[in-house]
Amino acid sequence: MPRPILRRTVDLSGFPDLVVIYLGMRVNHWTGLKTLFGFGPKIARSVEAQPDGLLLHEPLLWSMLPPHVGMRQYWRDFDALERWARSDPHRQWWQQFLRDTGGTGFWHEAYFMRGGMEAVYNDILVEIGFLRFAPAQAAKGPLFTARSRAGRTGESALPAAVTEEDLDR
Repeated sequence: MPRPILRRTVDLSGFPDLVVIYLGMRVNHWTGLKTLFGFGPKIARSVEAQPDGLLLHEPLLWSMLPPHVGMRQYWRDFDALERWARSDPHRQWWQQFLRDTGGTGFWHEAYFMRGGMEAVYNDILVEIGFLRFAPAQAAKGPLFTARSRAGRTGESALPAAVTEEDLDR
């Protein structure tokens, strides 16, 4: 006789500002394999450092050909995620990546417990995620930062990892 299915749910009331973010790196050119494999140990070290606000990190594999890997992360709140993203080592990684993608593309999609979503796709040459159904727009001006794309009011007290002016150089 089959046993009853184990159905469970979770109480997220202790995480009113929860942010779930999916991040991915996709190899666009064979040279991107070196970039992709170079990020693995860096990400592992950053997760082991247990940044404030990171509740859980899960690695993901989207495809082997072309290689497309990523992660899902759960953050206590947007402020903790933004603080980490604007600090080292992430700030350095982001600056380097935006100077030279190393044959890869990188994207993220973020979902907020209190409502709203935002995403950015850098050198992603195929339509994935929101790009598959929503009109694409340039990530410039008011759509340049995750904070503004997510509709967060006010300016961050932290310096930006990269500015639009940096990319125009």
